[in-house]
Amino acid sequence: MNRRFWLGLVVCALALVVACSKHSEGPTSPSGASLLKANAAPDVSTLKVTAPTAQSPVNNVKLVLGAPVTLAVNNVAPIYVGTTDVKVVLTYKYQIFNAVGALVYTSPDVLSNPGGTTSHVVNTQLEFNQPFTWWARAESQGAFGPWSARASFATPPNEVEGYIVGDELYDNLTKGRTIGEIHGGVDFVPGVGLKLLAEESFVKYTLPVTLEEGEMSALITNVGVISNTEDPKLRVFSMREGDAAFNDNPYRMSVEKRGNGAVAWRFLTGGFRPYIETTGGERRVYSFHESLTYFVQVTWRGNFFNVEFREGGVDGHTVYSFGKSYEGFYGPHPHNIYIGSPYSPGDRGEAGSLDNMIIRHLWVSARPRPEFANK
Repeated sequence: MNRRFWLGLVVCALALVVACSKHSEGPTSPSGASLLKANAAPDVSTLKVTAPTAQSPVNNVKLVLGAPVTLAVNNVAPIYVGTTDVKVVLTYKYQIFNAVGALVYTSPDVLSNPGGTTSHVVNTQLEFNQPFTWWARAESQGAFGPWSARASFATPPNEVEGYIVGDELYDNLTKGRTIGEIHGGVDFVPGVGLKLLAEESFVKYTLPVTLEEGEMSALITNVGVISNTEDPKLRVFSMREGDAAFNDNPYRMSVEKRGNGAVAWRFLTGGFRPYIETTGGERRVYSFHESLTYFVQVTWRGNFFNVEFREGGVDGHTVYSFGKSYEGFYGPHPHNIYIGSPYSPGDRGEAGSLDNMIIRHLWVSARPRPEFANK
């Protein structure tokens, strides 16, 4: 064998050694390499990042009454050293579970904060005096990383008068105060609720976010039959868009208890869509009694509107339940809620609140009515 052959053999051997030494380095990914996995990992994640770490609230800490629930995590990191993937924009998803493990809240996409910690303020009210767990994960372009370990916290007892958060409203009304705006004469009956003293009296609330589907419900008392005819036509509660005159408002809703005990209602979804109301068989007469408590619930979901009265409270027997399908969707901006019915001098029609009614635990939300509102 000649000298040239041996020299070539040595060069090949050296090249093989260099190549092997490169493959023996720690796991790396070239700058700009994708964080997206071709196949799901054993934990079914499809994004090449670590799980975030829950920062707060943790260790079953009891939250401060009235303070917002803020979930915070330490940001994820790429699982390969050297990955810089500037093309991927990360968001975070947060979920909260109740004491029996049922999912009660899922956040919208929360953009990653470059400061190392990403947080999210929960935009709904959680039940009071209850334990909860939560976790979070990073997501991008339909792919998602592993969930963080579950963290825990507890909400404080319900000692507040009420709150308005997003499209949800709760007003206790039994503690001598209201979070609403009072118009006309009212009185607070200790432990019982707010009493409307005149047909011109009402309480106004404005939701920061329109409630397109949900329920309005409350407990009422001191309601009776006062006439052999349907007059007067007085409203338990109502809704409308902004402050435009009620009887001309394109997004009005009202529930009435009429003089002879008949229940009547009307629901409009804006524009030139046909409205729905009680006609014929839905206008049932019931013998209301001042000493009894009634649960009144209005729901508008899945293009069906329904009104229900229960004698004896939330767990009482149903004495009225009727509804109808409606077209379109309910979209007032702004969305105003009323105990009774709004009225201003010069409006078409006349004042129409159910005077002498005492009302408590007003609930307006996309969520079902919670237990703490049923007392």
